[in-house]
Amino acid sequence: MTPAPLALPTSAADWPAWFQERTQSELARASELVDGLRTAPPTQPVDVLRQWDRAAGHLGNAAAAGSLFGNVHPSDEVRDLADAAEQEAQRIGTAWGLDRELYDVLAAIDDSAVAHDPLAARLLAKVRDDFRRSGVDKDEATRARIAAIRERITEVDQEFSRVIRDDVRTVRVTPQQLAGMPDDWLAAHPVDDEGMVTVTTDYPDSVPVRMFARDQDVRREVTIAFLDRGWPTTEPLLSELFALRHELATTVGYADWPSYDADVKMIGDGPAIPAFIERIVEAAEEPMRRDLAQLLERYRRDFPDATEVPSYDYNHYAELVRAERYDVDSQRVRTYFDFPKVRDGLLEVTGRLFGLRYERVDVPVWHEEVTVYEVVRDDERIGRIYLDLHPREGKYKHAAQFTLTDGVAGEQLPEGVLVCNFARGLMEHDHVVTLFHEFGHLLHHVLGGHGDWYRYAGVATEWDFVEAPSQMLEEWAWHADVLRTFATDAAGEPIPADLVGAMRAADDYGKGIYARTQMFYAAMSYWFHADRVLGEDAPDLTTRMVELQDRYAALPYLPGTHMFASFGHLGGYSSGYYTYMWSLVIAKDMFSAFDESDLFTPEVAQRYRDRVLVPGGAGDAADLVADFLGRPSSFDAYAAWLAR
Repeated sequence: MTPAPLALPTSAADWPAWFQERTQSELARASELVDGLRTAPPTQPVDVLRQWDRAAGHLGNAAAAGSLFGNVHPSDEVRDLADAAEQEAQRIGTAWGLDRELYDVLAAIDDSAVAHDPLAARLLAKVRDDFRRSGVDKDEATRARIAAIRERITEVDQEFSRVIRDDVRTVRVTPQQLAGMPDDWLAAHPVDDEGMVTVTTDYPDSVPVRMFARDQDVRREVTIAFLDRGWPTTEPLLSELFALRHELATTVGYADWPSYDADVKMIGDGPAIPAFIERIVEAAEEPMRRDLAQLLERYRRDFPDATEVPSYDYNHYAELVRAERYDVDSQRVRTYFDFPKVRDGLLEVTGRLFGLRYERVDVPVWHEEVTVYEVVRDDERIGRIYLDLHPREGKYKHAAQFTLTDGVAGEQLPEGVLVCNFARGLMEHDHVVTLFHEFGHLLHHVLGGHGDWYRYAGVATEWDFVEAPSQMLEEWAWHADVLRTFATDAAGEPIPADLVGAMRAADDYGKGIYARTQMFYAAMSYWFHADRVLGEDAPDLTTRMVELQDRYAALPYLPGTHMFASFGHLGGYSSGYYTYMWSLVIAKDMFSAFDESDLFTPEVAQRYRDRVLVPGGAGDAADLVADFLGRPSSFDAYAAWLAR
């Protein structure tokens, strides 16, 4: 029997009580199961593991609700309750990991007793590793310090996220300074009583302004405002966060935080991260130089003495290069991507690709703009998805998939939430690609949520693989035959195939710059953490950022700005931002299995669905990919894509 979805409150007034009941009951059930393991564990080893897994599942339900609603709920009260619930779930999880009595119950399981069940044996190995990494073997005083560190890490990370979420900056300009902006954007930004227009740092404002506004001063002001979000408030928070992570990692026996974090990823160990960064830097060197030469040539037509293109002019002049060299006018492209049609087209494309159907349902949600769909496969509901896709005050500012519930067969339906900040009208094609990307996470969550263990549910693979399925799904947003099924202009005419071809050619322009920019972010993510081994001699964050930007990035540092202050990935991804590019290498390799003349070939799509997405975390990512490709993953497809 298919489990019922979670029922959300029917009125705004009911939300605080509902949220408290939901999270407190889940935490209570989790604690009850763990207490049972201590006092009267099941006699069968597999049942001991299953009880532990169910306890972790209930704890995860509370943590997921806290993380989601702390980032999306319109009510300050609910967001505060959510932050507190997430902290409590983290505190309980930390206490479990440091509980020697609990560890003894699980460690006493003999490997031979679960050898007949490969997934249980895999879980046992992971549980033992979890306890080792938690510091369960340390003395009482050390374990108390570890608990305090973890609790403070959660608090600081939440505060960092909150500051970024709430720090929306504005630039006020005259209508004349907005020459070049699309008509629909101007219509959505009326002149105020003082004759001015307000531009915010939210993506639907800042991205098109930096791309289309002809006034360089406006582009500069908006870029500076965007790069300085969170500054100076978040710098001491980040410094404390990095120091706490370093203390935690060294306390449990690792050289530094990157080594601790990488130990459970595909990459394996911390020093492999800068080695991977250097490999990408080398591969991207020639493409970057080619991109920059074209960019500077165009820039010098307007600024003859320029020796480089400042970052505040990059998006605008890259757009001019694409328009003039590749005949791609992004304002024309936008006319084919009206949000409602894009959303419906995405559902049609992914449904056809993976044998799914999406049925819209009218159920209570946290905001009126959220839409909800049942995911149906073979006439059976297999999940529920929530699409929260437009910006509003107090909401998460980027794009991500959040979990509402992890799925386990017969017990709990997988439910996921897509949280983005797209325009309500016409979209840039880059945002269409982002929507496809994030929806890939949602599909992974739902399709991988039907096994027998919470530990393996959904996007539960190694963290440096989780982006690969989403990055691969982006390819469908670049294919003319796919786009023409939903990308139509106001007259209903589908986007021309030759325009899509030009868009793809234009997209190839800039990927060297993109790769090097990503490696700057990855290096910042790594070295901000690795530098903690230097203690008080570690460079301050701005100094280190400028040094790394000079070394790795294609574009120069904009003096006086502090981009790291709003680099939200320093929270969840910590030292592992490299994972985006690591995953992209795998994504390009997986996509090579598809026939670009027919991206909907059922045999390949279904094999990919069933061998990569459906297993969730039930196998090592390298093995899942090899099972799909029929060989180990290779760097070759990525290198060829980057060089072309």
